[in-house]
Amino acid sequence: MNDSPVKTNRNGHVLEVTLDRPKANAIDLATSRIMGDVFTQFRDDPDLRVAILTGAGEKFFCPGWDLKAAADGDAVDGDYGVGGFGGLQELRGLNKPVIAAVNGICCGGGLELALSADIILAADHASFALPEIRSGTVADAASIKLPKRIPYHIAMEMLFTGRWLDAEEAARWGLINQIHPADQLMDKARDMADLIASGPPLVNAAIKEIVREAENMKFHDALNKITKSQFETVEKLYRSDDQKEGARAFAEKRDPIWKGK
Repeated sequence: MNDSPVKTNRNGHVLEVTLDRPKANAIDLATSRIMGDVFTQFRDDPDLRVAILTGAGEKFFCPGWDLKAAADGDAVDGDYGVGGFGGLQELRGLNKPVIAAVNGICCGGGLELALSADIILAADHASFALPEIRSGTVADAASIKLPKRIPYHIAMEMLFTGRWLDAEEAARWGLINQIHPADQLMDKARDMADLIASGPPLVNAAIKEIVREAENMKFHDALNKITKSQFETVEKLYRSDDQKEGARAFAEKRDPIWKGK
């Protein structure tokens, strides 16, 4: 799909997803539905273990909602497709790691999309903001997520004022994991993806489900649910060949061979 606004590329167990809508990689309804289909296929493909999400070009990762498309008739409450806006932040059962490689401006819904990833790497010129307040609207997903990811007062300042953070400040507050020169960003993201993909995929799935589901649970309730194998991914892990392989490899002092089974 060369004309598609969403480009994909498989490298072993890693899927690279590139948002490519000149000039700014803004997301309209049609693009959101395509992204939902892409991430659903990623979720359901047993051979894929990690995804990298980035934007085409050097200036924009994603500014969020395409206001020009909205002016032309795209309804803000229209059909975003499976997974909601950007196909990622509401996708059920996505128990695989996602890395956002932020290659430039990341604001509004684009920042909400990055917050839906598990790890955020950024180019040294990347910048971050939630400017919705300046247009009289609310950054809904960010209002829920951001105060849980960075210090409350910094999150509220961003939401109330729409001010921008450069990559250095974003890293200081823990919004992003790492900063890299722009020409090294994708290589670093691929290194991270390959490292994660080399690990046990069933454990990665269990980690992601536990973290997601336990967010609003009391500690002991979540821990009891884990120990009783009441999470689907944990139950699968405890009954898997991979868990036996991990024990054998440790005893035999060799690297394990993970099969995801």
